[in-house]
Amino acid sequence: MKIVKRIGYVTLLFTLLALAAVPSLRAVEKSDWSSLKQIAAGQTIKVIVKDGTSSQGDFQSATEDALVLRVAGSDRSIARDTIRRVTLKMNGHRGKHVLIAAAIGGGAGLGAGIAIDNDCSPNSIVCTGNKGKAILTPAFALIGAGIGALLLAGGWREIYRAG
Repeated sequence: MKIVKRIGYVTLLFTLLALAAVPSLRAVEKSDWSSLKQIAAGQTIKVIVKDGTSSQGDFQSATEDALVLRVAGSDRSIARDTIRRVTLKMNGHRGKHVLIAAAIGGGAGLGAGIAIDNDCSPNSIVCTGNKGKAILTPAFALIGAGIGALLLAGGWREIYRAG
């Protein structure tokens, strides 16, 4: 039973480390106006100006002085010095999240099943008779798939923030 607890603690530790590492991997300097040149024409962006109003539309172009986006069929130019923040609409990847989380859950279930199957002695509380792997692998995979389905998909990513 000690092995099962140890596996649980190690799994929890790796999960927490992965969750802590994700924000630092995405940390990029957002005050660089030239980052707007990476946006392809036609991608949906949201521009928030310094007075708090926002405009959402399709990106057209960016110059050193202004940003042009198409709102309701007409082009709108917004001066660079009035822009507070620009965000880019991201495509959703919910299916990918489900598959990855199911694979992680299945691997964790397999590991837990191996640990339970190896600790099958007369003093064991849980003894599955070498069926732990067959029971826990799909069960943990389903739990992982459920968690993957709950993860955020898509949303908005900040491209520029006035410094």
